Amino acid sequence: MNAFVRGFKEDATRLAGDLRHRGLIQAALNKYYGARDVKKSKYQSWEDARQAAAEIKWEAINTLDKCLVDFTAKLEARGTRVHWAGTAEQARAIVLNIVREKKARSIIKSKAMTSEEIRLNDALEHAGFEVVESDLGEYIVQLRKQAPYHIVFPAMHLTRGEISELFERELGSAPTDSPEELTMIARRALRSKYIAADIGITGANFAIAETGMISITENEGNARLTAALPKTVITLLGIEKVLPRLEDLALFLPMLATAGAGQTLTCYNTLYGGPRQPGECDGPEEYHVLLLDNKRTHLLADAEQRDALHCIRCGACLNVCPIYKNVGGHTYGTTYSGPIGSVITPHLRGLQEWKHLSDASSLCGACTETCPVKINLHHHLLHNRRNAVRQNPVWWEKLAFIGFAFIVNRPVLYDIGKKLARIGQLFHPLIKGSPLDPARAWTKTRDLPELAEKSFHELWRERR
Repeated sequence: MNAFVRGFKEDATRLAGDLRHRGLIQAALNKYYGARDVKKSKYQSWEDARQAAAEIKWEAINTLDKCLVDFTAKLEARGTRVHWAGTAEQARAIVLNIVREKKARSIIKSKAMTSEEIRLNDALEHAGFEVVESDLGEYIVQLRKQAPYHIVFPAMHLTRGEISELFERELGSAPTDSPEELTMIARRALRSKYIAADIGITGANFAIAETGMISITENEGNARLTAALPKTVITLLGIEKVLPRLEDLALFLPMLATAGAGQTLTCYNTLYGGPRQPGECDGPEEYHVLLLDNKRTHLLADAEQRDALHCIRCGACLNVCPIYKNVGGHTYGTTYSGPIGSVITPHLRGLQEWKHLSDASSLCGACTETCPVKINLHHHLLHNRRNAVRQNPVWWEKLAFIGFAFIVNRPVLYDIGKKLARIGQLFHPLIKGSPLDPARAWTKTRDLPELAEKSFHELWRERR
């Protein structure tokens, strides 16, 4: 058992039994469900919107080479410097080179899951640079020295009291349980960071091939300040974020807001096309865009699971997943948690090391049903399971299934097996949960279902 599996099992066992933690998450998500459903009802047809979004993303991913060439050409024509990073190491090196070239000391950063993916903050801090997260949730978990808990709601797992204690300890503020006062405490601490920052780093929600523009969606305005005040700005995004046309945002911006946070439209939606142009009053003097592959092209080459690249990082699949709601985001031990994380992490970080995430699923299909771009998530979890076994088959599992197939295809043996199982069921309470229990992994926390006294075939024979 590798360290990732061991950590997952330990954290999942602990948090699944933590009723306070589960109550916090489920209370937050219940509010989300109500708001989301109201906003979905405003669409003439939510299902038609999903289908249209899926088709646009299919077009973008299947013409990714052309879209990226068009996107970079338009950006470079306005003076943007575009960088290509094949790996996380290359991406970190590119950013560090820019920071050192500018002799920067302080860096302000808005929400960017790709920066979490490549461990950018750790690299910058190790090199001696101050990095401050400007998104409120990200700022809170940074002060706690934690990773984001959720793609959209980084500090969902914390109460007002815990945040107040954190601010009291780290920022010297007075205790309060008022959300407004907590927000103002963070705002006062962050304002000076914006002004002092030499470099701003942002993520991106979408990249428009037709116009060469970056689309950033946010609720706090922090990304606008991050991109407007520093003299140098770096935008880091995965290559799959491309949309073919500007008009596609008319569908994707409200869909992202509805699926992600139960909003009609996110508060701030901004397009960035390059450094400050003549006559413009704000914006960076120098603008860099870093396009990250980091094994996305490996996933692109997999025709069966390629649609996982359609993801718009709305977090909707996390919000409906019964596993996520019980074990929480940190248990996954990786940047992308929940169903989408369980699908793509084995592609990005190694199938054998991370196959346990695809096993940790009920396969209920709620994730596929809620995904606004119709990614076939629960089937991809099965695909990962199958591929992991094909790569590294376990001899006793293979032998067990050969035996199972042999018996179920022979009715006489199957009938004998049923009779033996009924007899074994009588003795099972004596060995339940012990090393002798063949079903102990199940019966640690559950009762074994009782076999019926008579099978359907036996009842049918009696009836006839």
